[in-house]
Amino acid sequence: MRYDRGMTGPSHQTVRLARGRHASRHAGVCVMELASMLADEPFSDRPSSVSPTIGAFLRTYNDGLDDERRQDLYSVAAAIVGTANGRAVERERVGRCLTFALGHGARTPARRASLALATPEPAGAWAAIAALESAAHDEALALVDELVALGRHRAGWRRVVDAVRGRGAAGHDPQTPSDARVPAV
Repeated sequence: MRYDRGMTGPSHQTVRLARGRHASRHAGVCVMELASMLADEPFSDRPSSVSPTIGAFLRTYNDGLDDERRQDLYSVAAAIVGTANGRAVERERVGRCLTFALGHGARTPARRASLALATPEPAGAWAAIAALESAAHDEALALVDELVALGRHRAGWRRVVDAVRGRGAAGHDPQTPSDARVPAV
């Protein structure tokens, strides 16, 4: 098979993350547009498979970072695909973003404005602004990991680490019979 440069464009493996929204992947991509590529969705900074709260956080955070730190978001794009969940999970994510923002020095808005923060877009953006203003890059990445984890399968059983192999086995503890399960805490 012959490789023709004119027929292919940038792929998820060759793009470099950039600021802003782009008309096509040829013009550059932000972390959310990369997620749309990985999800095999139409090119967009609002892929339907991504949580609106996580999306709001990452659109704002992506655009506020310098070019070097922005590349740290590359692996985040894959992690956020499939995070769109129901309202209950989004409420938890909104609450976590608000807590993060307040914990990183964001001022509490006036009473009326604070009501608007209880929705995905403003809550995510407010947390991202707080992370950018406090230069809390590692904590911002940890927040994204936490927001992603909030929507993952919530089983009634926690994963127990197999001390011998150093790997987890769902509901299996080498110290107990194989049919014993440990309830979630």
